[in-house]
Amino acid sequence: MTAVAPVVTRWWRRVSRPIAQASLRTRVLLLAVSLLAVGLVAFSVVVNNALRGYLVQRVDAQLTASAEVLARVPPALALDAAQTDRLGGGILQGLFGDRAVTYLTASGTVEGVISPTASAQDATGPELPPLDAAEVAAHGQRPFTVASRDGQGQWRVIALPSDEGPDSVVVSTPLDQVNGTVDQMRTISLATGLALLAVLAVVGFFAVRSGLRPLSRIEESAAAIADGDLSHRVPDLAAPGTEIGRLTAALNGMLAQIETAFATRAESEARMGRFVADASHELRTPLVGIKGFTDLYRMGALPKRADVDRTMDHIAREAQRLAGLVEDMLLLARLDERSLSTPDDQGRNGALPLDLAPMDLRTLAADALHQVRALDPSRPVELTGPGGDAPTSAPALADESRLRQVVTNLVGNAVAHTPEATAIRIGVGTLGEYSVLEVADQGPGLTEEQGRRIFERFYRTDGSRSRTSGVGAGLGLAIVQSLVTAHGGRVELRSEPGAGATFRVLLPHLADHEPDTPE
Repeated sequence: MTAVAPVVTRWWRRVSRPIAQASLRTRVLLLAVSLLAVGLVAFSVVVNNALRGYLVQRVDAQLTASAEVLARVPPALALDAAQTDRLGGGILQGLFGDRAVTYLTASGTVEGVISPTASAQDATGPELPPLDAAEVAAHGQRPFTVASRDGQGQWRVIALPSDEGPDSVVVSTPLDQVNGTVDQMRTISLATGLALLAVLAVVGFFAVRSGLRPLSRIEESAAAIADGDLSHRVPDLAAPGTEIGRLTAALNGMLAQIETAFATRAESEARMGRFVADASHELRTPLVGIKGFTDLYRMGALPKRADVDRTMDHIAREAQRLAGLVEDMLLLARLDERSLSTPDDQGRNGALPLDLAPMDLRTLAADALHQVRALDPSRPVELTGPGGDAPTSAPALADESRLRQVVTNLVGNAVAHTPEATAIRIGVGTLGEYSVLEVADQGPGLTEEQGRRIFERFYRTDGSRSRTSGVGAGLGLAIVQSLVTAHGGRVELRSEPGAGATFRVLLPHLADHEPDTPE
């Protein structure tokens, strides 16, 4: 056993290696054919054994009946009768067929043989074991099988004690018909099984190929996606409730997420490139001015005190603008970090903590009204509700200082991008579940493309980087959107070319708080 195990192991490795390297279709087909072959072999073995058992049982019944009859006949009478022509001819042949009768003494010596076919006396007869009285009793009157004298066949034998004395009678019959029937049945089973295996192998080949065709399509789709076609999808090749259908749905969902992720990444990289370029330019402009003024001073081009004071004023303005730009960029960076960070146990983000408290947006609306008048006293301005009606209470849970920054940017944007004497409206109130603060103007308005990009960082509608017009760096509305989003709200823009623009800030309404009406 120890020597056989390594041989079996090496054989299994040689056989399993090519199977493991074969395609899934081949392995499935081999598995199905192998299981079918094992099933057919097992079925054939069970059927043949059952058939043989049934036939041997019938032979045993006939053999037992004949032996019981002969056990009641005196051996001498039976042997004498077998010597006569009348009994030795066709009568015994008709009574016993090809069965042979052997009479034995108590010691097992053959006393006589009655064999109508003479087969029990020649080389094809049964090879009887020693059968004295003790051995006959040990068999317990149960049939047993012995081989032929020539080793080419089998005989079924039963030994019974004679009723007329200590002698025994042994009746035997060949099993040639039984073995022939079983062999014929085995041959038929083998031929039928091989034919069935061949047919089912061919049918299984086409069935497996058809069943695995969706996997081939999935493989083709994966290859197309690997080549860069992220928009490719796996076709629906099976019902949604099947394994292939669920796999297709899962793969398509995954591919959609991958495509979205790649598109977002590409867009983010493009925006980052634009942001770096714009930020570099915005930072470089004041730095170049400061450097130019300092170079003039070092070169002695500012001999008078008035020239130095005027230059220092320019440097101070550029430095102030540079500081403001850096502060805005740091604020946006902290807001971005806040959107990606996880809130603590109190729901706050460490990147940009907000001092939330109940407040009324009418306070900010009133301040916005005064800001417009301070920036341009000649500009008409009015305080209304969100749709132009009377202003109403707009309670919200917010950080007042941050919202003042939002209102300041919106008001400054409206004043800077509209002609002089253009009317501005400040709206405040509630709409559904939101408290609303809006800044509307009657200026030139925005195109659809401008409206889509207006909240992008460093975006300006005029496309110019000149500072002669007093236009900022293009971060104000980006800060507005980020701050409002940090409060759990949103910013809406309604604008058409020639119809003005309305920026509406919507914050979750604080229904349980009604603050006093501000002056």
